[in-house]
Amino acid sequence: MAEKPNENIVEMFELTKVFRDFWHKPKVVAVNRLTLGIRRGEVFGLLGPNGSGKSTAIKMILGLLFPTSGRVAVFGRPVRDLKVKSRIGYLPEETNLYRFLNAEETLDFYGQIFNFSRKERQWRIDNLLELVGLSKERKRPLSEYSKGMSRRIGIAQALINDPDLIIFDEPTTGLDPIGRREVKNLIIELKKRGKTIMLSSHLLAEVEEVCDRIGVLFGGKLLGEGMVNELLTMSDVTEITAPGLDEATADRILDFVSKAQPGKEKEIVVRKSRQTLETFFLNVVRQAREKEVSYSGVEAGISAEDLHLARPAMAGDRKKRRVLSLLTKEPKEEEQLLPTKAPEHVAEIRAQVEKKKAVLSDLMKEKKAAPEESAKLEQARQKEQETERKRKKIIGSLTRKKKETPPPKS
Repeated sequence: MAEKPNENIVEMFELTKVFRDFWHKPKVVAVNRLTLGIRRGEVFGLLGPNGSGKSTAIKMILGLLFPTSGRVAVFGRPVRDLKVKSRIGYLPEETNLYRFLNAEETLDFYGQIFNFSRKERQWRIDNLLELVGLSKERKRPLSEYSKGMSRRIGIAQALINDPDLIIFDEPTTGLDPIGRREVKNLIIELKKRGKTIMLSSHLLAEVEEVCDRIGVLFGGKLLGEGMVNELLTMSDVTEITAPGLDEATADRILDFVSKAQPGKEKEIVVRKSRQTLETFFLNVVRQAREKEVSYSGVEAGISAEDLHLARPAMAGDRKKRRVLSLLTKEPKEEEQLLPTKAPEHVAEIRAQVEKKKAVLSDLMKEKKAAPEESAKLEQARQKEQETERKRKKIIGSLTRKKKETPPPKS
């Protein structure tokens, strides 16, 4: 059943998790009667200090932990439903991947879990590695990756199945300022494409930039929840921003406001605006790249137009946004099955098999085979069985739920 546009993708009701000691006595109440909903197409931030129950709540949403009481549903289904799991992408707090594999083999492994064809897996791997800036490091073992590079390949594996619900637990841990900006831009782009994102992070400035709503956990309880703009707006303070004011004009404004607010002169502040340190850093790096300064680090991954820096989109940015649009598709309301009529090449396979069956049947009816001929017939029978198995495999793969055929690489 398809979700309605305003329906909650994730629903938690009176969700409680109690960890017990060896004697089965309550030891820690990690989550305490949590009731929360995450709406379709929004970016929701789950905040709280260490030990507040964020990771425990996420694991119960994923079905990795059983709740002590209460219930949780994802896409209106129980969390242990395999159809639900196939629509979720998860980046854990610690990137624990197979360190003896390289980036390409890692993504191929996860692609096989979702039953992608070899061709589709290769197409998604190429584009995802370009998206996260690891194209040149695809053959390098993960044991040689830095923490930031491991985080990037973790993000790629979370997106391998084009999920409708994406859960990021501390996605920018270990990333440099450039990587953090790219992750924030990626989250914004995914939201534009209709994805629902749950974000857990201790970096509150990042949460403020990308999240629509937030919830604050403390001691396993939800203490505050709502829209970011509504929660952060200070109704008793007004901010005025104007470009290029000289000192005389600024003094006149200060004098006017002081007269309008008698007795509050010391609380009125007029000062030059400051850019953030992140903005300054990204400007310096961008200028260095434009001058083609040599650099041996990780490539820049996806880079949509920056949130704060007004600049024209560069050719590389447009290319990577196009890659992201190919990797993701609009959430589908109902998956359509393939038509019952088999494609032409399947019909040809069937005809060949039936022809071989007829030939084999005639041979067995007309004569009793000599020992040498019996061996040949046995080989033919085994070959026929192998052909039949291949035929069933092809037909089975074609009659699964229809998946979007990836376009050829540009």
